[in-house]
Amino acid sequence: MGACHQPTGTSEPLTLNVANSAKAAVHAWSKGLSRDVGKYGITLHCIQPGRIMSRANRWPRSTEEARREFAQREIPVAVSGNPEELADIVTFLASPRANYMTGTVIPVDGGIKRYAH
Repeated sequence: MGACHQPTGTSEPLTLNVANSAKAAVHAWSKGLSRDVGKYGITLHCIQPGRIMSRANRWPRSTEEARREFAQREIPVAVSGNPEELADIVTFLASPRANYMTGTVIPVDGGIKRYAH
C-alpha cells in the first residue's frame, strides 16, 4: 500500500488571500484523486501544519517571548508544535494501520484552526 502526503496549510478565509483558494483547490483535488488511486492501494492525505517551531517561525524579528505570547493567546493548547509531531502523523498515515484512511485533510495545529473542515 502506498501513501502520498501533501502539506497544504489552511484554506480558512481569515483574510482576502488568493492562497486560500489555491489550498482549497488542492484539498478538493486530493479528495478526487484519492478516489481514483485507491483501487491501486494508494492512499492520499493533506496535512495542515499549524504553528510548528521551525526556522521559518524563528525569524530574527521574532523573540521567544513573542512566540510564547502568541501561542498562549492564539493556540488552544498554548504551545507551538514541533516537527516530530508532523513526522508522527506522516509515519502513521504511511503505515498499514491507516490503510482504511484516504482523502483526508488533517490539521496538526494545536487547535488553532477556527473552522470545522
